[in-house]
Amino acid sequence: MPTKLEMKGINKAFGPNMALKDVDFALSGGEICALLGENGAGKSTLMNVLGGVFPADSGEIYINGERRKFSKPADSLNAGIAFIHQELNLINDLPVYENMFIGREQRVGGKSARNGGMFGLLDLERMRRETEEMFQRMGMDLDPSVMVRSLDASYKQIVEITRAVMMNASLIIMDEPTTSLTDTEIERVFRMMRTLSGQGVGIVFISHKLREVMQLCTRYAVLRDGRMVAEGAVSDVTTDDLARYMVGHDVRTETLQHKRGLGKSVLRGECLSDSVHFSGVSFDVRAGEVLGVTGLLGDGRSELFLSIFGAGSDYTGQIYIEDMPVKLRGTTQALGYGIAYLPRNRKENGIIKDMDILENASITIWPIISRLGFIDRARQDSLFEEQARRLRIKMGRKTDIVTSLSGGNQQKVVLSKWLSSNPKVLILDNPTQGVDVGAKEEIYDIIMSLADEGVAVIVLSSEAQEVIRVCDRAIVMYHGTVMGETSGSEMNEHNIMRLATGGLP
Repeated sequence: MPTKLEMKGINKAFGPNMALKDVDFALSGGEICALLGENGAGKSTLMNVLGGVFPADSGEIYINGERRKFSKPADSLNAGIAFIHQELNLINDLPVYENMFIGREQRVGGKSARNGGMFGLLDLERMRRETEEMFQRMGMDLDPSVMVRSLDASYKQIVEITRAVMMNASLIIMDEPTTSLTDTEIERVFRMMRTLSGQGVGIVFISHKLREVMQLCTRYAVLRDGRMVAEGAVSDVTTDDLARYMVGHDVRTETLQHKRGLGKSVLRGECLSDSVHFSGVSFDVRAGEVLGVTGLLGDGRSELFLSIFGAGSDYTGQIYIEDMPVKLRGTTQALGYGIAYLPRNRKENGIIKDMDILENASITIWPIISRLGFIDRARQDSLFEEQARRLRIKMGRKTDIVTSLSGGNQQKVVLSKWLSSNPKVLILDNPTQGVDVGAKEEIYDIIMSLADEGVAVIVLSSEAQEVIRVCDRAIVMYHGTVMGETSGSEMNEHNIMRLATGGLP
């Protein structure tokens, strides 16, 4: 019989902040339910309660009508609930089949580590065989003996999912599983999720990608400000409906670019190559212009602009800043020339997790606001308060650790760090990755206002719709080369995809 989950009247507060307010949520085996909401709406908190990461202040959880209490993650797992986080819990230096049995290794003689078999030789052949049998059941052609480090991101997701099923999980929570996947990899993961759904497994799919929700899910549930505000069948709604439920008002979809006076060339590259990631790339961006650089994952755009920023591989060719030839050998030098770079992965390359919000937001200007080795705290506070107002950063105290913020607000803190340096060129690498629709619109408004102020903005993005909405024109890359440029009415999804897949200009 399929598992039935019911969460009733869940409340959770962190100090004065009520994260969850009398939330009801239900899931049945065989359903794929999208759990939606803006960053900070309460999605992760609700799932952390279900996953036993921390207890609810009040409310009840029922599995198949039986009331359950989860005081630690092991309690939730023993009840058949698996939580697959964005940061996958795999060991790269072990083969797939050993990763599948971490914490419950099979020993010669039949015992597992969980059942008290802590000593004795590992039964490697049994673990490999059981892993292979599970992959066959899931319809996955994957060698259990390969090292995890050799897998692409989608197969790592699949290993995590299969491990959960092997631990008898009947309900699986998946937190933003497609964030860093290509279209092919996404379809591979979706295929496995549909297989599990067909076998009676219930799946909670947390995502900001509403098109994927429409493509994959059978039900939806929307949290806003800690309350459940909408739920129902996906077949009864549109992406516009879901976006409106998430933010509480209609979300704009119109093109945002508008005519503005463009200044002189600020950054130009001529025949840039590193012989591995990009080759023969030329481009030019002017003051007040929003230039899009797009393509498919692996097209070389991130590596290209990391090299330009002095943080990537060495290159041949020539870079010009305001028509002056330069050779950038480091990020400090690039920053000195007025170039700022917001990286793709804020968690790894954007924020410093052990620093507070204020420190993260001002680190690039410490040399400017310091004297005799001491930071001018009054000036630091003043500059940050200005950026916090401009970017509408939602936070408690500026001395709170930066990871206490939602993803969208973390992204704004990273952005404020670079805006504080008053850049001439701002390079944004997938600036809205992992943020909700409301924060997305705010970031788009910031891009438009910066361009209006004369900043040259370069938007690196895999999302054609994003490029079309905010960019004045776009260059499309394919396997490290520029396939073509598009603008105006020619800048549409069809033309961008044709170029991104190697089609003729």
